[in-house]
Amino acid sequence: MSRAPFVIWTSSFIRHLRLFVIRTMSMHYLITGGAGFVGSNLVRRLLADGDAHITVVDNLLSSERDNLPESPQIEFIEGSITDDRILARLDDRFDYVFHLATYHGNQSSMHDPLADHENNTLTTLKLLEQIKGFGRIRKVVYSSAGCTVAEKTFDEAEATSEDAPVSLYLDSPYQISKIIGELYGNYYHAQHGVPFVKARFQNVYGPGEVLGAGRWRGTPATVWRNVVPTFVFRAILNRPLYVENEHASRDFIYVEDVVDGLIRCAERGAPGDVFNLASGRETTISELARAIVRLAESQSEIKIGEQRKWDHSGKRFGSTTKAQQQLAFVARLHLQDGLRNTIEWQRENRSRIDACIRRHKQHMPDLD
Repeated sequence: MSRAPFVIWTSSFIRHLRLFVIRTMSMHYLITGGAGFVGSNLVRRLLADGDAHITVVDNLLSSERDNLPESPQIEFIEGSITDDRILARLDDRFDYVFHLATYHGNQSSMHDPLADHENNTLTTLKLLEQIKGFGRIRKVVYSSAGCTVAEKTFDEAEATSEDAPVSLYLDSPYQISKIIGELYGNYYHAQHGVPFVKARFQNVYGPGEVLGAGRWRGTPATVWRNVVPTFVFRAILNRPLYVENEHASRDFIYVEDVVDGLIRCAERGAPGDVFNLASGRETTISELARAIVRLAESQSEIKIGEQRKWDHSGKRFGSTTKAQQQLAFVARLHLQDGLRNTIEWQRENRSRIDACIRRHKQHMPDLD
């Protein structure tokens, strides 16, 4: 009897067994808000690190579809995580969930608190209600905000620790919704065993943040959303940089460091716990402006204005002690190097950024 059929059958069996093992060992990720600035950087990192199957849910409210690479390993679902039809497509196949969906920014939330509730608070609640019975999930990592717990001060700032008290008088609906998300996570962890870990971002910056990305949301913050990309854009064009308060300070952390911190929260963070993703270094906005003008070799003038009346946490930076001790997380890239990378990326992607900004011209006739 010929052994050929047996050999062919054996080879086929081994091949199918190998594919089964590979699929079994593959990590399945759900990333809400995955087409956004931080989310798209996280997607690229997970794809580069190994065999990952990634489901991205994003309504493209403040992001662009082309932020994501083309890959057969990515399933993109356009829509809000609050949509019951989308929630119904999410079954118990995910190893890790990164909940990054948000209504971007303090000023947008102040302009439209109901939209902030829909895209911040409700997203978290409906997602947790959907996944509370899932058995495969190893960790749910939630992107919270360091500004929520930072002391409201313009005096000397101290590093904000994870156990800092939360004020009952927060500056924006965005801050309120972010802390409510933490509270919902605590509840679902305690009552349903959802392995929920909170990652409090400081001011994230770096390549991939597209000014004007997404749809108009009723305020110039739709375009000028964060200080670093705005200053870089204006410096490249030799336009004035407007510093609203020369004494205000922030903790700036490079996006690849934040991505590393998110992954460490997923792999090492204890369910129910909270960690700062911070550089631990305080930089005034005036220092930031001067650094960007110098690194961009710009002729931009720096103009000092009044402080924002709504912003009471004028000076702040995050403590790194807990994340370093429990996650072995340290922000590695120095601000000067990160700014150089950001300037280079904006120059390389200038036409794409311009196109997104021009999309809002009808709403901002004086856009310059």
